[in-house]
Amino acid sequence: MALGKWMEKEITEQPEVLAANADRYLSELKQVLQGKSFDLILLTARGSSDHAALYARYLIEIHLGIPVTLAAPSVITQYKSNIKFPKCLAIGISQSGAAPDVSEVIAYLRNQGHETLAITNTPDSRLGEAAHHTLLLNAGEEHSIAATKTYSASLLAVAQLVQALGADLGSPQLPKLDWLETTHALASESSGHIVRCNPIFSLGRGYSYCTAVETALKLMECALIPAKSYSIADFHHGPKALATHGTACILYGEVPVDLRATGATVIEAPKPNAGIWDPIWNIQFGQWLALLAARARGINPDIAQNLKKVTETL
Repeated sequence: MALGKWMEKEITEQPEVLAANADRYLSELKQVLQGKSFDLILLTARGSSDHAALYARYLIEIHLGIPVTLAAPSVITQYKSNIKFPKCLAIGISQSGAAPDVSEVIAYLRNQGHETLAITNTPDSRLGEAAHHTLLLNAGEEHSIAATKTYSASLLAVAQLVQALGADLGSPQLPKLDWLETTHALASESSGHIVRCNPIFSLGRGYSYCTAVETALKLMECALIPAKSYSIADFHHGPKALATHGTACILYGEVPVDLRATGATVIEAPKPNAGIWDPIWNIQFGQWLALLAARARGINPDIAQNLKKVTETL
């Protein structure tokens, strides 16, 4: 039995899941959001969902001109702050819908009279009960510990949310099976470097920053490989001092001109040239890297060490 059989299956299901849900996401979000205006959009999430929120932040601020804040749930759940927000759309993202802190933030904003939305893959979830509106991802059950198809579905959902609020991003450009084959082949060529090098830096900027962060998480949780993500800009402000022979840098975007001179192995992610939709494509390269590196190390990523599928924090 192949290690990570569920993770592999769920990676390959992504094109079908995305194509089946793209139009529905937009139509359902338009029903509840079209024509409404907000002074602020608050995003609250944990783990992979938090990385989808990073993508949402860039899309919202660039294409809608609305400021975005990523909530620190403990401000409300642990410190009991009575923080006052301007007219706000509060969005909670949780694949399981079971995150207590995310749900509590959404309930708090709802009680203050703000519009609230849950994005989740789980019907009748705690998060859905806390929010006015729920968008179900309908990605199907995810058996592997690692979020794969629910992550890319979350990316698509937040992009369609931005369109529902009035931005024109055009028709979604979505990956197909041939892209999965391309990214699998390139990840196979690079996975040996991932296993041999330490530490691994995962780098991106702008729209691609979420992909860098999610890739680092996948390498840690699936293959038990130390990995750290940075904005390419922030990487130059100190962490680059660690880039040398025996380390590796995964690049989502252009390679800084002086990076190869450090001696670090540079792994360039494939460029889909899908514009703002790139993160929905590029994460498959990171997912394959994590799966193949796990297999090379004899680790089953479907049953991650010290982790559960549903993580609950307060």
